[in-house]
Amino acid sequence: MSASLDSGLPRPSQTTPPIGASPARAKPRAWGKLAELRGPGTAPRTLDARAIAALAANPGCRRRALLDGAGVDKAALASKLGSPAPFGQSQFAIMRGNSFEAKVKADGGRELLRLLGVEEPGAVSVPDLTAAGPEGRTARTALALREATGAGTWTLLDHPLLALEVAGSPVYLEPDAVVVDPDGGWTVVEIKSFPMVDGAADASKVGAAARQAAVYVLALERTAALTEGARVAHAVLLVCPKDFSNVPTASVVDVRKQRSVTRRQLARLTRIDEIADALPEGTTFDVAGCSAAELTEAVGSVPHAYAPECLAACELAFHCRARAREAGAVETLGRAVRGELGGLTTVGAVLAAARGEAGDPEDPAVAALRRARALRQEALAAAPARLRPEVAECAC
Repeated sequence: MSASLDSGLPRPSQTTPPIGASPARAKPRAWGKLAELRGPGTAPRTLDARAIAALAANPGCRRRALLDGAGVDKAALASKLGSPAPFGQSQFAIMRGNSFEAKVKADGGRELLRLLGVEEPGAVSVPDLTAAGPEGRTARTALALREATGAGTWTLLDHPLLALEVAGSPVYLEPDAVVVDPDGGWTVVEIKSFPMVDGAADASKVGAAARQAAVYVLALERTAALTEGARVAHAVLLVCPKDFSNVPTASVVDVRKQRSVTRRQLARLTRIDEIADALPEGTTFDVAGCSAAELTEAVGSVPHAYAPECLAACELAFHCRARAREAGAVETLGRAVRGELGGLTTVGAVLAAARGEAGDPEDPAVAALRRARALRQEALAAAPARLRPEVAECAC
């Protein structure tokens, strides 16, 4: 892919590698190895902003980094392993979301600008971003952004296509909209179907939307670096239905923290070629050509870092959770619990430490567990009449 001004991708540099990339990652041999892992004749699955945000949120998971880097269809892989993930929206939800988005962008973008606080924008330009293929659309988007910045008028880019390099490979991203103001500011717009009730939305959903928007901001900054007078806003416009109606309302969300975290985590991703080279000879994730047993062995050869948050972000989460439970890993209880337990990595080790059967008494985690067990026994002994005998006699 050309790295020209219109492409939206940065020019190659000897000193500044792309996000998550290094010179070693760009070796053709490494990417040929990833194609072999995917399976002969299997087209790679492309990453989107949601997947990149999830990948950056768990940079220690080599399994996801490798499978995403190789373009493996994780949903098909999970189904073949017998642990399908119930992802996806119903047709009704998709239709409602499309209808809401059309309402937000109605009247040539004036409704959207009103949500930005612009009551009288004057003429609003909505350029045609149609082009052949993702490279053509990315170049057309970069050209439209440059023209809009120089025009000095309000411009709405409806579903522009941006490019971001991840692990040495271009990834194409499509935000809902980008608004260019007369001063050359670029603002990412995220349109979601979850409601804002009394001016507030579900915190977890807002957080996920912010992380996704931060990826768009990073990609937009790459294009802005090649456009004179352009500046990317670090606050995005989150548009949602008001209460439980179809009336749009909006909130400005500062994504500077999410942007910084995502950028740092992408840069810290374990080198994908190193993960691939560490696999046993003949390992493949060819869903069509391998049995469930062969795929289970292949997936098990790549270390994972399961956390309960994976259930909402990764198609292989149920498979990884089952394996973590079989191993008694404390990660199944959450990252916070895992961090508090220090060197105690299994539930069995935690219980043994609490009972005084194992563990260093000087270890703060062991001392806290034993203190908690003593307090529990004391509480149970103080109120035996209110408990069943078998509960009162229980010694955790």
